[in-house]
Amino acid sequence: MKAMELRHLQRKAIEIRRLTVDEITHLGIGHVGGSMSVVEVLVLLYYRHMNIDPANPRWEERDKFVMSKGHAGPALYSILADRGFFPREMLLTLNQGGTNLPSHCDMNRTPGIDMTTGSLGQGLSAAVGMALGHRLQALPGRIFALIGDGDTNEGQTWEAAMSAAMYGLDNLVAFTDYNKMQIDGPIEAIMKTDNLIDRWRSFGWFTQQVEGHDFAALDAALERALAEKGRPSMIIADTIKGKDLPGIEGDYKNHNMPLTAEDAERAYARFRELEAKLEEVPA
Repeated sequence: MKAMELRHLQRKAIEIRRLTVDEITHLGIGHVGGSMSVVEVLVLLYYRHMNIDPANPRWEERDKFVMSKGHAGPALYSILADRGFFPREMLLTLNQGGTNLPSHCDMNRTPGIDMTTGSLGQGLSAAVGMALGHRLQALPGRIFALIGDGDTNEGQTWEAAMSAAMYGLDNLVAFTDYNKMQIDGPIEAIMKTDNLIDRWRSFGWFTQQVEGHDFAALDAALERALAEKGRPSMIIADTIKGKDLPGIEGDYKNHNMPLTAEDAERAYARFRELEAKLEEVPA
């Protein structure tokens, strides 16, 4: 990845976090932590790798994305609005009466959403079905999915993992948002997922583990995954829940929380600092 491309993605990540804070602050409460931890993965996919057309959201040959941890919908909505799937003004209707932007992703209400999600453990199964469907129809589009710690606690996830490996679905690339926190606390206190990379490898997946907020590392891992033949790929992204939100980052209680104007101002100040640091780096 060239320095100019890296800088563009880094700036875009700051912008997406800002839009997501706008969304949730306007409502007053929302899924803050898990939305912030997935931003780099989403930006990498939607601004560098995915073949999509905002003017034709149901284009049959497009790449598709499944946000299995549907509560991270606010971050995905920010991406879709910025890409032109719907007006940015719609972001301020998040989870309000009559909205087309519900708390969890809904493919029947939101342009650009490829699968309705929210019940953890189900998203990967849907992605496997989509990948198999693409193969049967000889469609070129790839399937990307993002699962969370909670998904890995569900047996259905591992049934999907077995199926994907059995069918050799090399058109499927999944990410784990490994922020190591759930709504009730740290994952080691809820359901341990240690040796996660070995678990996925044992299920027959091409598996890598990288820093989930490092675009260069994520991009290199994704390029390797896309080049892999004969089996699905999992990229375990080590992330931080509530990334770049002062006083909120790294606290499991940020899963779903009030976001005040004061919280937002602290976040905006942090974003300005990050933008200033980017300007200091030679092109």
